[in-house]
Amino acid sequence: MTKITPQNLLKHELIGLRAKVLKSTHPSYVGIDGTVVDETQNMLTILHENIPKNIPKRTTMFLFFLTDGSTVEVDGSEITARPEDRIKRAQWRKP
Repeated sequence: MTKITPQNLLKHELIGLRAKVLKSTHPSYVGIDGTVVDETQNMLTILHENIPKNIPKRTTMFLFFLTDGSTVEVDGSEITARPEDRIKRAQWRKP
């Protein structure tokens, strides 16, 4: 499997990555930090302090922590799609 980098993050599975909510239209979501445990078309589920929190993608700015120590800011509207469709679509997109 290809190593996840800031350039190819959108082509990979997000489950298992650490994520933090940087901005959201819902103020109580800001600061939620934990491991992504599930992803649907419109939501990311982040395990925060052993409690799963469902965060809407479209109205949120996320910070993902990659395994190599780098971080990537992602506008949730860029990842609003079913995970399998997002990954397939990213593979055919020209750089």
